[in-house]
Amino acid sequence: MTKSKVYFSRQLTPERVIDLYKAVGLELKGNIGVKVHSGEDGNQNYLRPEFLKPMVNYVNGTIIECNTAYDGARNTSEKHKRLFEKHGWYKHFPVDLMDENDDDLVLDIPNGKVIKKDYVGSHLDRYDSILVLVHFKGHPMGGYGGALKQLSIGFASSRGKAYIHSAGRTTDQYDLWNDLPEQNKFLEAMADSASAVHKNSRAELFIFQ
Repeated sequence: MTKSKVYFSRQLTPERVIDLYKAVGLELKGNIGVKVHSGEDGNQNYLRPEFLKPMVNYVNGTIIECNTAYDGARNTSEKHKRLFEKHGWYKHFPVDLMDENDDDLVLDIPNGKVIKKDYVGSHLDRYDSILVLVHFKGHPMGGYGGALKQLSIGFASSRGKAYIHSAGRTTDQYDLWNDLPEQNKFLEAMADSASAVHKNSRAELFIFQ
């Protein structure tokens, strides 16, 4: 088995992000989406649009994101768009809320351990390539959130997020919290959904964390 190459930098600057992208030697083509976390309202732990601007501009990308499945500033398209404005995303980039019309693209997971399908934002099919920019974070159910969480929860529509968190029991964000599965089932469902995005999306994925 060939060992993976790992590129590491002690400097964390917008310019160094581009340097690392170039070092990998891949070139994203076509219509490029850039998957980010838009940032919780009042939370400082997310990658700022100002920091990402050189990288996003370098690939001529569109910021892509999906709604959440819990009450807050991101669980409806109207509220989520207001938060995008508040956090400055519209100031710097075109933004595509992939499930803004409350619609889904369903990806099959025939070999899924817990779930056999994944509900993602329907606009995913618009993109030929996707740059996934990941920050690590604590997560009450997942432990740590990183690349796996961004591929699974991040690409899932609001219904998809409910489906993953409930281990396939419901797609209703308001019914979700009534009967949560034990943690391992959620983690396995998250792995299933990440594999669906990786294998079944028409877009080429480049994950940067």
